[in-house]
Amino acid sequence: MIKQLRVGLGNLYLSLSDAIDLADASIAAHQMRTAYIAWQIAKEARISQKQIELIFLAALFHDVGAITPEDKLKLRMPKTDLSHHCKLGEALFCLSPLLEPASKIILYHHTPWKAFNRDLFEKDVLESQILYLSDLIERLIKRNTYILHQVESITSKILSVSNKEIHPDLVDLFIRVSKREEFWLDIVSPRLYSLLLHEGPFKGVEISFEPIYQFSLVVRSIIDFSSSFTATHSSGVAECAWVLSQLFGFTDFETKLMKIAGNFHDLGKLAIPNSILEKPGPLTKEEFAIIKQHTYHTYTLLNTISGMEQISEWAAFHHEKLDGSGYPFHLKGDEINTGARIMAVADIFVAIAEDRPYRKGMPYKNIRKILTDMVNNNFIDKRIVNLLLENYKGILDLVKEEQEIASDYYIQKFESIQQ
Repeated sequence: MIKQLRVGLGNLYLSLSDAIDLADASIAAHQMRTAYIAWQIAKEARISQKQIELIFLAALFHDVGAITPEDKLKLRMPKTDLSHHCKLGEALFCLSPLLEPASKIILYHHTPWKAFNRDLFEKDVLESQILYLSDLIERLIKRNTYILHQVESITSKILSVSNKEIHPDLVDLFIRVSKREEFWLDIVSPRLYSLLLHEGPFKGVEISFEPIYQFSLVVRSIIDFSSSFTATHSSGVAECAWVLSQLFGFTDFETKLMKIAGNFHDLGKLAIPNSILEKPGPLTKEEFAIIKQHTYHTYTLLNTISGMEQISEWAAFHHEKLDGSGYPFHLKGDEINTGARIMAVADIFVAIAEDRPYRKGMPYKNIRKILTDMVNNNFIDKRIVNLLLENYKGILDLVKEEQEIASDYYIQKFESIQQ
């Protein structure tokens, strides 16, 4: 029985920043590397610890508004409209009290110095400029060239934009930091995650259930809002899993954790191209093989966060089957715990009951047949399916209500920005 939840804040941030950069090897750890650069420049500026924390937080998630893998890669291309993902990122940050204080830094992190028409020390200007500079430095780094062989060319480029894109005082700070070989070697180090976890601004900081839950709502939106096809899927799964866990007899606290797990369950889909996620027809063998990685990433990302081991199993095992034919771990029988079994049923039910742009949700008769056939084939748990079917109308109404709330936010905040 789980009675409490305490999670390292830095651990949570770093793992989920890592998740956002899963899209392509060419941008792996881009936000984490940018956060390290920003942290070092901010320390050199001798600003307050609170400012350092906000800059570090914004840097870890500064590309959050580039939601799809395709969008993230476009940020590296010339003539891309960079303001679009800044606005989406700000809207996502405003969903959580943890992130909201850094929302304006996200909004302005591609605003050049000459466009501000404000004093450097006015609210959010210094922080945004440090992030602008740090992001630019990281993007200038060539990943196939030894880092210390690049210092001179990167420094020259930064000097060329001084007093145009970047305030000259911040360029001076960078020049001072850049003289340390350790600074450059840390940026590209494979142990950067560990360095930031144990020495970074959030070392030793722990949070409990409520801020974790609020943060999971942001992550859920990042996952679902990548496509209009799935804009309300995780909200429906989380609600369904929460109700089923109540009916099954979970404690009140465990049912709340189930909701967090539902919000996170498709975290690994951040690595899947929208061209596959939005395909209306059957997937090819090669496309399905790509899909299979998403629950693997969900598990490995969440399981690296101390305190979330149980949530990682509930979230990530939803495509495992009782006969061992599921993926990606091919667990079977008692290897699949009750929470994961509930999540599997919730995910299947919501997927076939919800409307998608290319089809309407299935009626009760079809849903009952699909779930019953899966029980008979020893894929999913009969007890949980029976609970769902016995309480079908009430569960469906609650799921639809929760999905309508998510849909309204998606339309108001995201479709308006995307137009």
